[in-house]
Amino acid sequence: MTINLISDTVTLPTKEMLSAMMQAEAGDDVFGADPTVNKLQEKIAGMFGMEAALFFPSGTMANQTAIMLHTKPGDEIICDKWAHVYNYESGGPAANSGVACNLIDGNRGMFTADQVRAHIKNKEHIYEAFTSLVTVENTTNKGGGACWDIEELKKIRAVCSTNDLAYHLDGARLFNALVAKNQLPKHYGELFDTISVCLSKGLGCPIGSLLLGSKAYIKEAVRIRKRLGGGMRQVGYIAAAGIYALEHHISRLTEDHKKAKAIAEVLQSLPYIKKVEPVETNILIFNVQDAIDEQEFVKKLKDRGILIVGMGQGKLRIVTHLDFTDHMLEKLITELKTIY
Repeated sequence: MTINLISDTVTLPTKEMLSAMMQAEAGDDVFGADPTVNKLQEKIAGMFGMEAALFFPSGTMANQTAIMLHTKPGDEIICDKWAHVYNYESGGPAANSGVACNLIDGNRGMFTADQVRAHIKNKEHIYEAFTSLVTVENTTNKGGGACWDIEELKKIRAVCSTNDLAYHLDGARLFNALVAKNQLPKHYGELFDTISVCLSKGLGCPIGSLLLGSKAYIKEAVRIRKRLGGGMRQVGYIAAAGIYALEHHISRLTEDHKKAKAIAEVLQSLPYIKKVEPVETNILIFNVQDAIDEQEFVKKLKDRGILIVGMGQGKLRIVTHLDFTDHMLEKLITELKTIY
């Protein structure tokens, strides 16, 4: 038995999800003629109270499309120094949109409205990049699944409105935040110009993300997606997995959160662990003691059939998910207690 805790992207569709996929009605989505895709897009737009949505093969493509929607070459976007759009999207803002990233030194991937205000460039200074977009990530990946304070997000919205800045949410794990904070999708739909959400992480789908926004934004996003090579044909079979996940896999995210917190409690009691960061959702980040080589630790676990990942700078990550069972949790805890 292999226990894969590298990411929540490693999940496989459940039997019920596969059944929904096999029964899906499909058409050519490039022509807007796939009824299942259309149903998924309408469903999630309604959940968030936004006008429209567009299905993408990946969250990276959805985020990069949003940046292209809101900027022009030579502009800059404001984001945290740990933001996914900056660190893990292959230089997309520069390569695709020709924009720079104005990085905020936040706390676990999160920042304040005052910090945003301080980073906005003076529009009258012709020698500076033009600030056009603020992007936030909820939950924060590199911040250990941390959830934003929605009141701070509202304050940032006000700063964006006052300064004529677009506001994008990278909501790759937004449903984890919604469940953890007992919030509704519409709480976010009313704040942001565009939102990306991922179906292939905590919700357990094999593929897919969506970009939400106004009808005008999504109309332009269709063109950008096509330009980036994201036009898909009979993709209703995949979209059906998304519909199933939205109807059956959101509330169960609490199980992943409980398992992550249980692992954190065990790690905090072990002498070879230096630090365990606070756990709010399904991501657990920790450090081993300086005398222990982190890659050696990863290998020791791998030899025991347990896969985790290093994030650099001494950080190690565990991500709980749909396929991580109670039996696997027991085995993991046993191995953690006996590995040294």
